[in-house]
Amino acid sequence: MVTEKEVATVFSILEKNHQPTMLELLGHYTHFQMLVMTLLSSRTKDSTTIPIVKKLFQRYPTPQDFMTADRTALEKAIYGIGFYRVKAVHLQQLSKILIEKYHGNVPHDFQSLTSLPGVGRKTANCMLNYAFHLPAIAVDIHVHRIANRLGWITTATPEESEKALETVVPKPLWIKVNQLFVGHGQTICMPINPKCEICPINLYCAYGRNKLSLKSNK
Repeated sequence: MVTEKEVATVFSILEKNHQPTMLELLGHYTHFQMLVMTLLSSRTKDSTTIPIVKKLFQRYPTPQDFMTADRTALEKAIYGIGFYRVKAVHLQQLSKILIEKYHGNVPHDFQSLTSLPGVGRKTANCMLNYAFHLPAIAVDIHVHRIANRLGWITTATPEESEKALETVVPKPLWIKVNQLFVGHGQTICMPINPKCEICPINLYCAYGRNKLSLKSNK
């Protein structure tokens, strides 16, 4: 069982080379805009999403703008985003709900967020973390993979990982999970051929220690 001290140590090491995530880079945008960019970033690289949303918000800055936008024009504006047609529908639907039910504001509780069209657990938890600075663990494929490789948890799905990590990571550090693991998963701990040899946390990683041990014994 991983200790709280080891969790803190791993995060401290990763912070040294941390590159800001999209939601950190664009944290000065409105809560609504952060919700839109988080929804759009699902299954799409940040490097693709960022230039698209910057241009998008120049044309559609508010929920009212999205709700009344021409659907074809909106689809064209987010072309390049994964599942852009489906996401255009969700954006218009959730904009209407925000206006009619929340006076144009984004709710800051998990249940309300996940009731919005297209908003799943990861998106909701990202909003709680990055927009509202509330403790939550946003689990994507990187977080799920790295937490299991480290040996912190043994889970089969991101939802299971979210619940398991809540029992392992001290609550004040919950925001660090997504913040630090996403970049690490994109650059070092990839799904295929992870760079264990140069990984700064390989000494704390069950997967990395095993891989390096097998390599040294060949």
